[in-house]
Amino acid sequence: MVRLSLKSPLLSTFSLLLIFIFFTISFAELCNPNDKKALLNIKEAFNNAYYFASWKPEEDCCTWYSVQCDEISHRIISLTISVDKQISGQIPPHVGDLPYLQYLTFHKLPNLVGPIQPAIAKLHNLKHLDISWTKISGTIPDFLSSLSNLSYISLSFSNLSGAIPSSLSKLPNLSSLQLDRSKLTGQIPDSFGDFKAENFNLYLSHNKLTGKIPPSLSKVDFSAIDLSRNKLEGDAYMIFGAHKKAWNVDLSRNLLAFDMSKVVFSTNLFMLDVNHNKIFGGLPPQMSKLSLTSLNVSYNRLCGQIPKGKKLKRFGVDSYFHNKCLCGKPLESCK
Repeated sequence: MVRLSLKSPLLSTFSLLLIFIFFTISFAELCNPNDKKALLNIKEAFNNAYYFASWKPEEDCCTWYSVQCDEISHRIISLTISVDKQISGQIPPHVGDLPYLQYLTFHKLPNLVGPIQPAIAKLHNLKHLDISWTKISGTIPDFLSSLSNLSYISLSFSNLSGAIPSSLSKLPNLSSLQLDRSKLTGQIPDSFGDFKAENFNLYLSHNKLTGKIPPSLSKVDFSAIDLSRNKLEGDAYMIFGAHKKAWNVDLSRNLLAFDMSKVVFSTNLFMLDVNHNKIFGGLPPQMSKLSLTSLNVSYNRLCGQIPKGKKLKRFGVDSYFHNKCLCGKPLESCK
């Protein structure tokens, strides 16, 4: 039998081999080479901006800034590029070469321009799409409706124009749609009453939307709905109801005209803003029982006494003024 002493050359060689294997495994490239190529193409498309300083070809891309890999497959599942004025140009088509991507974010990039990249249509695993606070333009593409795993879409603060695609209602998992502060025109699609998710969030404010709020929206259980600063007309009964779950309703600065005294509010409502409309009637007594933290009914055509109760006394004159004949504290006493 051959015995190896601690000083044996054979043992030393064997030890070095083990150390070599250990370090080779420890520092092995985990990132998929195709994903890495796509990311480097994105970096190049953005003129190798300093934002991508950590994106070094010789290093594992799973360790790069703004990138996240799946812990098991090591495929890229998240790409977040945000808050940088140096990044300019259009969304690179290479984002479509990351087939396992679940989260894609381009946020607060004031020099990001052009349309929503068509290559995004290839990202069938996408759950979260955020292209907000940019200067992207053009229309909202229909292809988004083919990404059936989407649960969150934010295209806020952009130069998007044209009509809102009715096809977005086909997304079975969508629970938050944020299209506010753009240049969208036309009507709210009637198909938006087909959204199935509970506690749906809908933000369409600061656009140029016209027409009436679709009655079909009565079928949706909103958590928050903001339709403010458009040119919407008519009634808003479909937003309210005793069994509704919405905690935040903002319909301010439109052309809405309906009888407020006939509205039945949900006890879930905490924030209500309907200022600058043509709303008439009186404030229903039920409002004094709501646990409102924010209220604004100013600049309408309301009449009658403000319901008495401690819960409404917390709001000042600004919440009620500039109505036809609304009276009672904090306004002048009713005659």
